[in-house]
Amino acid sequence: MSEVPLHVICDAGPLIHLDELGCLDLLADFQTVLVPDQVWQEVKRHRPSALEHRQVKFQRLSVVISRDASFQALVQALSLDTGEQAALSVANFYPDAILLTDDAAARLAAETLGCSVHGSIGILLRAIRRRQRTVDQVLAVLRSMPVRSTLYIRPGLLQEIIMQVESQATGEM
Repeated sequence: MSEVPLHVICDAGPLIHLDELGCLDLLADFQTVLVPDQVWQEVKRHRPSALEHRQVKFQRLSVVISRDASFQALVQALSLDTGEQAALSVANFYPDAILLTDDAAARLAAETLGCSVHGSIGILLRAIRRRQRTVDQVLAVLRSMPVRSTLYIRPGLLQEIIMQVESQATGEM
């Protein structure tokens, strides 16, 4: 198994979606799960149970959003919300951390800023590699995603991911 990054920085989406899917525990092997206060408040409003997970080591951070002109131009161009801005601002201080977001614009911003970025689906797939879940368990979660989670994913893309996981299980990948 590969070495686990020390920190993961969360936007609201993955915390909410992984909790909806009963998979928030997949973040427990990170040393810390950094949650900017702006994100904390958003999750508290939409899915407070996610913040009460006992296995995950949440660290709530007070964050001042970067005022850097190029950062602000990126924020403006991509219409990023306050939580996404805060998470990206934290990423500047933790260059080896993984930023978790399910928002396409925030993902693009993170990549533009040179951040390592993943989303809820990536955490589910990682669970197979790290032997936190079996292939069958992850397939069950993926198949139930449209009814159990508010995560929007194009049906065709979700089916493609399911097919890739299935082919991996049969050794074709």
